Amino acid sequence: MKSAAFAFALGVLLLQIQAQLPDPLWWSLPGLVLCLPAWRWRRWPAQLLLLIGACGLGFGWAAWRAELRLADQLGAAWEGRDVAVVGVVAGLPQDFERGLRFEFAIERVLDASAVVPQRVQLAWYDDGETRHPVSPGERWQFTVRLKRPHGAANPGGFDYELWLLERGIRATGYVRPAPAQRVDAFVVRPAYVVERLRAAVRQRFEGALPAASHPWRGILTALAVGDQKAVDGDLWTVFNRTGVTHAMAISGMHITLVAGLCGALLAGLWRRLPGLALRWPAQKVGVLTAALAAFAYTALAGFGVPAQRTLYMLLVAVAAMLSGRIVAPARVLALALVVVLIVDPWAVLAPGFWLSFGVVAALLHVGAALVGAGRGWRDRLRGWGAVQLAATLASLPILLLVFGQFPLISPLANLIAIPVISLLVTPLALLAAVLPWTFLLQAAHAVLEPLMQFLIWCAAWPMWQVPAPHPAALLLAALGVVVCLLPRGVPGRWLGLSLLLPLLFWPAPEIPDGEARVAVLDVGQGLAVTVRTRGHLLVYDTGPRYAADADAGQRVVVPYLRWLGATRIDRLLVSHGDADHAGGVDSLRAALPVGQTLSSEAALGRRCAAGETWRWDGVDFTILHPAAEAYADSGRHNALSCVLAVTVGGERLLLTGDIGAREEAAMLARDAPALRSSVLLAPHHGAKGSSTAEFLAAVSAKEVLFSVGHRNRFGHPRPEVLERHATTGARLWRTDRDGALLLTLRPAGREIAAWRQLRQRYWQGR
Repeated sequence: MKSAAFAFALGVLLLQIQAQLPDPLWWSLPGLVLCLPAWRWRRWPAQLLLLIGACGLGFGWAAWRAELRLADQLGAAWEGRDVAVVGVVAGLPQDFERGLRFEFAIERVLDASAVVPQRVQLAWYDDGETRHPVSPGERWQFTVRLKRPHGAANPGGFDYELWLLERGIRATGYVRPAPAQRVDAFVVRPAYVVERLRAAVRQRFEGALPAASHPWRGILTALAVGDQKAVDGDLWTVFNRTGVTHAMAISGMHITLVAGLCGALLAGLWRRLPGLALRWPAQKVGVLTAALAAFAYTALAGFGVPAQRTLYMLLVAVAAMLSGRIVAPARVLALALVVVLIVDPWAVLAPGFWLSFGVVAALLHVGAALVGAGRGWRDRLRGWGAVQLAATLASLPILLLVFGQFPLISPLANLIAIPVISLLVTPLALLAAVLPWTFLLQAAHAVLEPLMQFLIWCAAWPMWQVPAPHPAALLLAALGVVVCLLPRGVPGRWLGLSLLLPLLFWPAPEIPDGEARVAVLDVGQGLAVTVRTRGHLLVYDTGPRYAADADAGQRVVVPYLRWLGATRIDRLLVSHGDADHAGGVDSLRAALPVGQTLSSEAALGRRCAAGETWRWDGVDFTILHPAAEAYADSGRHNALSCVLAVTVGGERLLLTGDIGAREEAAMLARDAPALRSSVLLAPHHGAKGSSTAEFLAAVSAKEVLFSVGHRNRFGHPRPEVLERHATTGARLWRTDRDGALLLTLRPAGREIAAWRQLRQRYWQGR
């Protein structure tokens, strides 16, 4: 059974990395046929067929679920058009600086010809005076404008389209200014009742703990109702750098703890009532109570996907215990694995999935070895150390694969944080959610205060960082973990640590002298470019600011640099001070040391000026604009954009910022031959006031790159600009269509690739 469960999971995983969605029947039916002999025969040929069949069943099941989910889509003709709909606010509304964002379950479309999905995510922007009142469970009539799911596509980046697909959100959009009407104050359905209760708890927490004097209020809200948006973005950085993220939100650990406490409490009371204990065993009562408590806490958390995974695992374990049969923990874990993937086949792509099952498997293994151990304090300390070591070893390869880093301070931080959060803060927050006693919240916040100061101190400690590891290093590391966790007495267990060394010390790919590797990152409507040589890194612009607590530096550039294994930015060149180019500066400076900053914006760094040159590892860098006298002549940010040329042999890349026709003419007059380049980053994202015919003729680029946002409100790149570029015969590349653009410049030539082509997935663009 265990092997078949793992084969089923492998089939699900193989489907999720497909570029195109196959026909489910071609895999499900043969898989089922191959499994049948195993019901009668136990010999190895039948068992081998069982494994192959289970893998096919997993592949076919995931394909069928994906086909159903993708069929619920926004019609192409209705993308970007107004459509009147009636539906229910289905989730907890989230504040952002310009309005509210919430999930909306569409019940009826007023235009019969419109094709819209059943569940969408909407933003309702403020009207400039008051914030629109929206509560879960309300039925509204809106005029909305929708678009298909689309997110940034970058190496090492977050896949927003997959995140929406897993949650069944098949379009995003916003409420139009047309009059909106609340049809019903509340729609009585179990899911909406839960969401209304969550909203009431959050509102009570906000009223009892003013933000000005209670900076950790958001953590209590996240622990009580699963509202992770309530936690300030800077705090998540602290949690990531200390390795305690799992402890600061509703996770499997908290759900299991609450379930265990409730079950143990009721079972203890049940034993003290002989009449009840004789009718039904206290152990079964405790197990059922634990299951109900886990379900209730998961509901309070909004049935978030990670919480659901833990709930299913616990329900399988409860069913096994109530069956009256002795079931090995490994079998329970294998069955839970299958149940989770049947309910949510996309879970296999979530880091939390691998952390949950990997760490639980390691803990079950170590726990079995500790059964019957002594009860003295030395034995307890030794057992605690074994558990911590097993959890750390099991999570290390996953963390390095997904995040490219591991906090060295994590064991100490978790040693303090887990008991405090699990045994004190979380129970107090949950009691405060049920009982209207403000002192419970005050006590929970008071306990958090010293813990947070300790974690902030821990966050300053260094991280172990590696570039994206090779699959061979991951396999060796997984084998090393298994060897290290072999039973006591097996010789050579600690040699398993040597198998972890390739993962821990995996080198970044070397760049030869005289070669430059460039990435134009997909940051939406903005610009961020990295240029790497053998021993140096330059970042040209840092992307836009998305919200008060989010920017492209934090969400795109830093994860990409971690994926590369970069530990330092040698030079940061910010072309000008506009928010779509300089929005991520602070995040980059906070994440990595920066050697020097150049910019036309004096507040950001030393002024750039035409004529400045430097050479790194056989690659030449030249600033072509602005001239020194331009600072006195113009106050416009765009006009002062720093223009940088990167030259390798006969290949040149021209990075142009947001210059316009006037600046293009000035550079032509100053030194037209210096503009000739094989690759051009289109000025000002392809705005109509740039890319003049004379400028394009002087550059004579063979490749033109546009950094633009999907369906951006400016209409970039403009059709007339695209037409002018097309007449030159150059190939046109766009980040909104192609994702991150990866360019290699060599003396012998150039190569360019699009990330969406290199990493195609079946859900992209659907």
